[in-house]
Amino acid sequence: MIRIKAGPPRRSRPRAHPRHLRLALVIGPPAVWGACAITYKLACPAAQESGLGARIAAGAMFFAVGTGLLLNVRRVLLRELRQARKVADAAQSVLLRPLPPRIDGLSVAAAQLSAERGATVGGDLYEVIATEHGVRVVMGDVRGHGLGALAAAAAVLGSFREAVHDEPELDRVLRRLERALARHLRERARAEHPSAGREPDTPVAEEFVTLLLLEIGREGELRALNCGHPWPYLLEPGRAEPLARAEPLPPLGPFPLPDDLPATDCGRLGPGQALFVHTDGAEDARDPRGRFFPLSHALEEAVRDRPTVVPQTVLRTVFTRLLRHTGGRPADDVALLVLRNDRRSCAQTAARATARQATTNPHPTNHR
Repeated sequence: MIRIKAGPPRRSRPRAHPRHLRLALVIGPPAVWGACAITYKLACPAAQESGLGARIAAGAMFFAVGTGLLLNVRRVLLRELRQARKVADAAQSVLLRPLPPRIDGLSVAAAQLSAERGATVGGDLYEVIATEHGVRVVMGDVRGHGLGALAAAAAVLGSFREAVHDEPELDRVLRRLERALARHLRERARAEHPSAGREPDTPVAEEFVTLLLLEIGREGELRALNCGHPWPYLLEPGRAEPLARAEPLPPLGPFPLPDDLPATDCGRLGPGQALFVHTDGAEDARDPRGRFFPLSHALEEAVRDRPTVVPQTVLRTVFTRLLRHTGGRPADDVALLVLRNDRRSCAQTAARATARQATTNPHPTNHR
């Protein structure tokens, strides 16, 4: 038997760590520019002269060095900004997932407008989910902006996406959201003040969420629970009016929910009718003179002289009017959601089935 003696293992060349490479790219250009300036000052004979020409040459040299440093810093900052925006876009897309155009017989359209130019992270939240209890909708607005508002919105939305399938009653869904928000605020307070050593009584007193819960039954029955949020509008061709005018509950966060939470009966969403759900950034937007945005007039314009309510047209009209009213600079984030009922009622379905059966068998025979 022949044995082959293995030679020493080949050593692979060590690869540069990405972090070290980024550090070299950041520090390298300034170091090169600085070395050029120092070399010129110490080694170049022209730098030792005191004449006007030597001073101009030295000034031009250091101006070039300063310009190079500023351009490098600008390039690094722009790269970091692009990376931060990519992370923000990814986080926002996970939080506010794109809604499908149809959900259980409802046409759906949603859009969001950020108050800060170029910003994608905000505290507005919305979701539409079809469950065995009906189509359930949430629209909310977390006080504030940035990562803190994004984390609170994620806590509420994550709880909603689970609770709507588990809880048969709308009030129990709302209590689940309240517990999720309170737990998030406690954890956030402990992280911000680790030296306290105990659980705070009021972790983040100024943090709250306005919230609207809607449930749309199979026949269009509408039930709602409102915690300090604007009521939606009911739309149909040629008409736009508030869905309800009942006094809402306090926002989630500052005060506990009452023991009794009866859902508000909002009537019925008939075939062809639509709901316009929004955050308060739409109603509270002001023009340079301080006048509020006339949301109801914008909605009436969107459904005027149209045979049907088109969700995308409603969103486009409202956003166009809103940007024109605020001069392209709204003071608060705006989230809009339109739901149109494209279902047929049970009576219409039964009538169509009867007509179809009569057409198929116009002369039934009697069997003895």
